[in-house]
Amino acid sequence: MDLKELYRDVILDHNKRPRNFGRLDPSDAHADGHNPLCGDRLSVFVRMDGERVEDVRFEGKGCAISTASASLMTEAVKGKDKAVIGALFHKVHSLLTQQDAVPGAELGKLAALSGVREFPARVKCASLCWHTLNAALDKGASTVSTE
Repeated sequence: MDLKELYRDVILDHNKRPRNFGRLDPSDAHADGHNPLCGDRLSVFVRMDGERVEDVRFEGKGCAISTASASLMTEAVKGKDKAVIGALFHKVHSLLTQQDAVPGAELGKLAALSGVREFPARVKCASLCWHTLNAALDKGASTVSTE
Protein backbone atom coordinates (compact mmCIF):
# COMPACT_ATOMS: atom_id res chain seq x y z
CA MET A 1 0.00 0.00 0.00
CA ASP A 2 1.47 3.37 -0.93
CA LEU A 3 1.40 6.41 1.36
CA LYS A 4 -1.46 8.07 -0.55
CA GLU A 5 -3.67 5.02 -0.08
CA LEU A 6 -2.66 4.84 3.58
CA TYR A 7 -3.49 8.54 3.96
CA ARG A 8 -6.93 8.11 2.44
CA ASP A 9 -7.79 4.92 4.33
CA VAL A 10 -6.55 6.10 7.74
CA ILE A 11 -8.18 9.53 7.45
CA LEU A 12 -11.51 7.99 6.40
CA ASP A 13 -11.40 5.36 9.16
CA HIS A 14 -10.52 7.80 11.96
CA ASN A 15 -13.08 10.33 10.73
CA LYS A 16 -15.89 7.75 10.63
CA ARG A 17 -14.88 6.07 13.89
CA PRO A 18 -12.86 8.56 15.94
CA ARG A 19 -10.99 7.01 18.85
CA ASN A 20 -11.11 8.62 22.30
CA PHE A 21 -14.01 10.86 21.30
CA GLY A 22 -15.99 12.46 24.11
CA ARG A 23 -15.52 14.44 27.29
CA LEU A 24 -13.10 13.14 29.92
CA ASP A 25 -14.48 13.68 33.40
CA PRO A 26 -12.69 14.21 35.62
CA SER A 27 -9.80 15.74 33.75
CA ASP A 28 -6.77 17.62 35.04
CA ALA A 29 -6.77 20.11 32.19
CA HIS A 30 -8.51 20.94 28.97
CA ALA A 31 -8.23 23.48 26.18
CA ASP A 32 -10.45 24.57 23.32
CA GLY A 33 -9.22 25.01 19.76
CA HIS A 34 -10.75 26.84 16.84
CA ASN A 35 -9.79 27.11 13.19
CA PRO A 36 -11.74 30.16 11.99
CA LEU A 37 -10.74 29.51 8.38
CA CYS A 38 -12.86 26.38 8.08
CA GLY A 39 -14.84 26.38 11.32
CA ASP A 40 -13.20 23.41 13.06
CA ARG A 41 -13.77 23.51 16.82
CA LEU A 42 -12.54 20.98 19.32
CA SER A 43 -11.80 20.54 22.99
CA VAL A 44 -9.00 18.35 24.30
CA PHE A 45 -9.16 16.87 27.81
CA VAL A 46 -6.21 15.28 29.62
CA ARG A 47 -5.82 13.32 32.82
CA MET A 48 -2.26 13.26 34.07
CA ASP A 49 -0.23 10.89 36.20
CA GLY A 50 2.71 13.11 37.06
CA GLU A 51 4.28 14.07 33.72
CA ARG A 52 2.55 11.22 31.86
CA VAL A 53 -0.76 11.51 30.01
CA GLU A 54 -2.85 8.83 31.64
CA ASP A 55 -5.88 9.48 29.44
CA VAL A 56 -6.80 11.94 26.69
CA ARG A 57 -10.02 12.58 24.82
CA PHE A 58 -11.45 15.14 22.45
CA GLU A 59 -14.83 16.36 21.34
CA GLY A 60 -16.08 18.86 18.82
CA LYS A 61 -16.95 19.28 15.19
CA GLY A 62 -14.59 19.60 12.30
CA CYS A 63 -13.66 18.44 8.86
CA ALA A 64 -12.49 14.88 8.19
CA ILE A 65 -8.83 15.82 8.49
CA SER A 66 -9.31 17.66 11.77
CA THR A 67 -11.31 14.81 13.32
CA ALA A 68 -8.98 12.10 12.05
CA SER A 69 -5.89 13.99 13.20
CA ALA A 70 -7.33 14.40 16.70
CA SER A 71 -8.25 10.72 16.84
CA LEU A 72 -4.76 9.67 15.69
CA MET A 73 -3.15 12.12 18.13
CA THR A 74 -5.03 10.78 21.14
CA GLU A 75 -3.98 7.22 20.30
CA ALA A 76 -0.37 8.29 19.87
CA VAL A 77 0.01 10.34 23.07
CA LYS A 78 -1.91 8.23 25.58
CA GLY A 79 0.54 6.85 28.13
CA LYS A 80 3.40 9.10 26.98
CA ASP A 81 5.11 11.79 29.03
CA LYS A 82 5.22 15.47 28.13
CA ALA A 83 8.78 15.34 26.73
CA VAL A 84 7.93 12.48 24.35
CA ILE A 85 4.73 14.26 23.30
CA GLY A 86 6.70 17.46 22.62
CA ALA A 87 9.12 15.57 20.37
CA LEU A 88 6.21 13.87 18.62
CA PHE A 89 4.53 17.24 18.02
CA HIS A 90 7.68 18.55 16.30
CA LYS A 91 7.94 15.43 14.10
CA VAL A 92 4.28 15.72 13.08
CA HIS A 93 4.63 19.46 12.43
CA SER A 94 7.64 18.79 10.17
CA LEU A 95 5.70 16.06 8.40
CA LEU A 96 2.83 18.47 7.74
CA THR A 97 4.93 21.44 6.63
CA GLN A 98 8.16 20.18 5.03
CA GLN A 99 7.92 18.60 1.59
CA ASP A 100 11.08 16.55 2.13
CA ALA A 101 10.15 15.25 5.60
CA VAL A 102 10.16 11.46 5.68
CA PRO A 103 7.87 9.78 8.21
CA GLY A 104 9.89 7.64 10.59
CA ALA A 105 8.67 4.30 11.93
CA GLU A 106 8.15 5.91 15.37
CA LEU A 107 5.20 7.86 13.95
CA GLY A 108 3.16 4.73 13.26
CA LYS A 109 -0.26 5.64 11.84
CA LEU A 110 0.57 9.34 12.22
CA ALA A 111 2.67 8.89 9.07
CA ALA A 112 -0.60 8.98 7.14
CA LEU A 113 -0.82 12.70 7.94
CA SER A 114 2.04 13.33 5.50
CA GLY A 115 -0.64 13.40 2.79
CA VAL A 116 -2.01 16.62 4.25
CA ARG A 117 1.01 18.61 3.06
CA GLU A 118 -0.26 18.12 -0.50
CA PHE A 119 -3.13 20.42 0.54
CA PRO A 120 -1.48 23.44 2.25
CA ALA A 121 -4.83 24.96 3.22
CA ARG A 122 -5.55 21.84 5.30
CA VAL A 123 -2.35 21.87 7.39
CA LYS A 124 -4.11 23.97 10.04
CA CYS A 125 -6.93 21.42 10.13
CA ALA A 126 -4.46 18.65 10.94
CA SER A 127 -2.42 20.67 13.45
CA LEU A 128 -5.27 22.25 15.44
CA CYS A 129 -5.57 19.31 17.83
CA TRP A 130 -1.82 19.32 18.52
CA HIS A 131 -1.80 23.04 19.38
CA THR A 132 -4.85 22.49 21.57
CA LEU A 133 -3.20 19.55 23.35
CA ASN A 134 -0.10 21.69 23.99
CA ALA A 135 -2.28 24.39 25.55
CA ALA A 136 -3.96 21.82 27.79
CA LEU A 137 -0.60 20.35 28.84
CA ASP A 138 0.79 23.83 29.55
CA LYS A 139 -2.38 24.69 31.49
CA GLY A 140 -1.93 28.17 30.09
CA ALA A 141 -4.20 29.51 27.40
CA SER A 142 -7.52 27.73 27.51
CA THR A 143 -8.39 28.64 23.93
CA VAL A 144 -6.13 28.42 20.90
CA SER A 145 -6.71 29.50 17.34
CA THR A 146 -4.91 28.63 14.13
CA GLU A 147 -5.13 32.27 13.01
